[in-house]
Amino acid sequence: MDGQPLRFDTKIAVLLRDDLAPWQRLNVTSFLVSGLGSQVPEVIGAPYEDADGIAYLPMFRQPVLVFEATKEVLKAAHNRTLTRALPRSVFTADLFSTGNDTDNRAAVRAVPTADLDLVGLAVYGPRGGVDKVVKGARMHP
Repeated sequence: MDGQPLRFDTKIAVLLRDDLAPWQRLNVTSFLVSGLGSQVPEVIGAPYEDADGIAYLPMFRQPVLVFEATKEVLKAAHNRTLTRALPRSVFTADLFSTGNDTDNRAAVRAVPTADLDLVGLAVYGPRGGVDKVVKGARMHP
């Protein structure tokens, strides 16, 4: 490598609603990116190993960009992921009151798409497509 930053032709983005508490932002981000990592194998790099030969799990092969937006911008971004058929994961406000994976999935399933109370969205895809999805959002401070 010549020291130049690598520019990926794809992007991983997380969009968080701007009224979340700090602990919620971290929790939502963690849950959202786990969905991408489990279903989009090309986002995962090779395993790590330190100088002593201790192995570590692989991680994303590229940066994750985190944005924040109003509820309205988040809803519009979600609609754009659907029309572009991009891999996505969602986190709704209802998930803050559930305590397990089964109840999480049931909470999302109980609400029609247009009525989801989104607090977070993760998306992966071509750089230009993801840029269009997060239009109107700002980088997380």
